[in-house]
Amino acid sequence: MIDAVQVQHTTTLFAPPIPESIEQTGLSFQFLADLALKTSATESTLTTASIADRMCLPLTLVEQLLQHLYREKLVEIRGNVGFNNQRYALLDRGWDQLRRVMEISGYVGPAPVSLAAYSAMMRSQAQPEELVGPDHVAEAFTDLVLPDSLLQTLGFAINSRRSLFISGIPGTGKTSVAERINNALQTSIWIPYAFAVDEHVINIYDAHNHDRTLDEDNFDGYDKRWLRISRPLIVVGGEMTLESTDLIYNRAARYYEAPFQIKANCGTLVIDDFGRQRVEPEELLNRWIVPLERKVDFLTLHTGKKISVPFEQLVVFSTNLEPSRLVDEAFLRRMGYRVQIEPPTEETYRRIFERYADTVGVTYEPAVLDYLLGKYTTEKRIRKSCEPRDLLSRALDICQYKGLQPVLTRELLDLAWTNYFGLAHV
Repeated sequence: MIDAVQVQHTTTLFAPPIPESIEQTGLSFQFLADLALKTSATESTLTTASIADRMCLPLTLVEQLLQHLYREKLVEIRGNVGFNNQRYALLDRGWDQLRRVMEISGYVGPAPVSLAAYSAMMRSQAQPEELVGPDHVAEAFTDLVLPDSLLQTLGFAINSRRSLFISGIPGTGKTSVAERINNALQTSIWIPYAFAVDEHVINIYDAHNHDRTLDEDNFDGYDKRWLRISRPLIVVGGEMTLESTDLIYNRAARYYEAPFQIKANCGTLVIDDFGRQRVEPEELLNRWIVPLERKVDFLTLHTGKKISVPFEQLVVFSTNLEPSRLVDEAFLRRMGYRVQIEPPTEETYRRIFERYADTVGVTYEPAVLDYLLGKYTTEKRIRKSCEPRDLLSRALDICQYKGLQPVLTRELLDLAWTNYFGLAHV
């Protein structure tokens, strides 16, 4: 079993050690025996090696479990394949027992780790072993044009792992900024496939949100119940509900899926369009006021039992609403950092336009960009950071439709402008 003393802070060299006994897995013998039985029912070729591979446990430990099932007359031995590797088959008594254990938990897959092991590992990896400096931050936001003062504040938040509240009018680049914060965290981390509390299994690994590095074999030996991923970035928006912040119990499969904030541990969690969720801002903030302060979250099993788990991620709230309308000053004081992203200056707008035009291969005369900036003044529109990209994209759509070369002219720009801002067709 991994405890807080065993886990080192330098993940570059550290790998979770291979358990050498059932006790070192942190799970009960009966739990693992039941999991071995359930796994046996899914294997067409039932051998110790095939079960060990599916359970991600050493061959010697799985043979102990299968020998227990053999003594209980749940399986029979059909032959020897190799050292500590027998061929088995389920007996009728085993199928009867399988139905009973499936009613308790339908989880079949890699053996979970204990909650204590999961918590210790998340705590140890929460802070990257290398401090994030100005160069790392500049590289993370290299494709955006941002003021130096904003980059500095972002660096403070990233390095300290404190929460960040980003506000500003729509179109100023809040989401783009929030989503790139995680780029500064380049070290990989270990996460388990799942962890267990008593007989309850909580699935952690999510192929949709977790990017595997697939470099586990670079380590001399490791507990295969763990895998390495890039630090996760999870973005949730208007679809979020208060219920989605707690354990999600699959009644058909009879095991749990971890909520999104737990899957974001050791990475970055972005609450996009904060204030537009299907939950009142006050309710969400009341739900997370303790986790944000104490770095621990409390989740509820369907039995009513509460468990505490690490809340070790950089939380970014992004909103285009006035902060004072969403939260009170007491909560804002609990935010690590607050930034307001303003519309770009004329110089910044030019740099954004030039960079994106170069990226998509659009050519233009300098006077055309001057003409574009003049249109903002004439129509009294606020410049927004997203608009160079959007206007150039519309221009390319028009060129494709008309079979034109990607050369931006005043006429083409006027047409893109009219269709983007939805001006009347006359």
